[in-house]
Amino acid sequence: MKDTILKDFSKYVSLNILGMIGLSCYILADTFFISKALGATGIAALNLSISIFSIINGIGLMLGIGGATRYSILQSQQEIKRANYVFTTSIKMGLILGIIFLLIGLFGSDDLAILLGANYTTFPLTKTYLMTILCFAPFFILNNIIVAFVRNDHNPKLAMIAMLSGSIANIFLDYIFMFPLDMGMFGAAFATSLAPVIGIGVSSIHFIKGKNSLSYTRCKMQLTRMADIVVLGLSAFINEISSAITLIIFNLVILSLEGNLGVASYGIIANLSLIGVAIFNGVAQGIQPLVSKGYGQRNVYLLKKVLKAALITSLVIATIIYFITFTYSDGIIHIFNSEGSVEIARMSKIGLRIYFIGFFFAGINIIIAMYLSATESVKDAFLIALGRGCLIIIPMVLLLSKIWDMTGIWLAFVVTEVIVAAYSIYRQRRIDY
Repeated sequence: MKDTILKDFSKYVSLNILGMIGLSCYILADTFFISKALGATGIAALNLSISIFSIINGIGLMLGIGGATRYSILQSQQEIKRANYVFTTSIKMGLILGIIFLLIGLFGSDDLAILLGANYTTFPLTKTYLMTILCFAPFFILNNIIVAFVRNDHNPKLAMIAMLSGSIANIFLDYIFMFPLDMGMFGAAFATSLAPVIGIGVSSIHFIKGKNSLSYTRCKMQLTRMADIVVLGLSAFINEISSAITLIIFNLVILSLEGNLGVASYGIIANLSLIGVAIFNGVAQGIQPLVSKGYGQRNVYLLKKVLKAALITSLVIATIIYFITFTYSDGIIHIFNSEGSVEIARMSKIGLRIYFIGFFFAGINIIIAMYLSATESVKDAFLIALGRGCLIIIPMVLLLSKIWDMTGIWLAFVVTEVIVAAYSIYRQRRIDY
């Protein structure tokens, strides 16, 4: 049984890490090509826009992981019809919320860009990126939902291929749209927006083959079912939304300290950190089907074994990430600092080496929050996610930036993750199986 658990763990986690790395390349590819085509102003505008992308992505993850968690539990209890009701409800909720974002993109992009801190220099680029991303929000949300359900329907390989195919396409389209076609900021946003469309197309193979248990079943939108999906996926949403909240607050504070060059510097670090967070999310989302199955069957041995393997994996990954960023920080920064700004290089190097220490603790928090959510310990998962997202990090940013300026900005992330990790470990150890 031990060998089977570790085999399943390796399969689900490795495939999902690959998929999530691909997903994180949506924005990283934009960062690279925008830095080459539009310089520091383009990176600053992108960084102001990413928070909205994180919110859209977070809603998709909330509905996908929340719905897929309940789906997996019901499937393990042979409640197939009820499981498909959950899938249908998740899709309907995703469409409704996606359309709301689309309308905001069409009629509210100007006000939103200003609200996020865009000035006369960055406003045109920020508005363009925001409007494009928001108009494709239904596809971003539905892609996350469908991938989560396909993964939980015993097809993690196709889920990984769906995520990777969209990301690889995004990289090629970024280049084509921004250079040969000279489409500027719209080209970058349009390339990113086509990626989930491609991902949905790949995921649809799961339904065409006819080997799936998933099926879209006619059912009424019951409030209790919708609330259950939201509650179970809330920690995933908060984890993702924390990136958006952190970006907004950091951007506004950094603008007051170092202006657009500071925002561009943070943009490099924030976008690189997306890869690290994506890897930890890959581990967390990879264990979710296994944990939900074990919880549904009341298999305590499986639950403990999967959690232990996930935490060890996260610490190994954090060590590798920090070694790479510490050793090769100059080269990494140079890739995105196309104008060769000495100030951006200086701030980014210090930031990378401090900020990325937080990954040793962020991985623990992301994994434990997912584990608690998948075992219906929703309150604890929510508090962990909320602590990372705003309750602790916002006061830390405001306080430490007053004391140590930009160094305080970088330290805020680290201190927050350490405090939350202490709480996460404490709450997990108190679980009564």
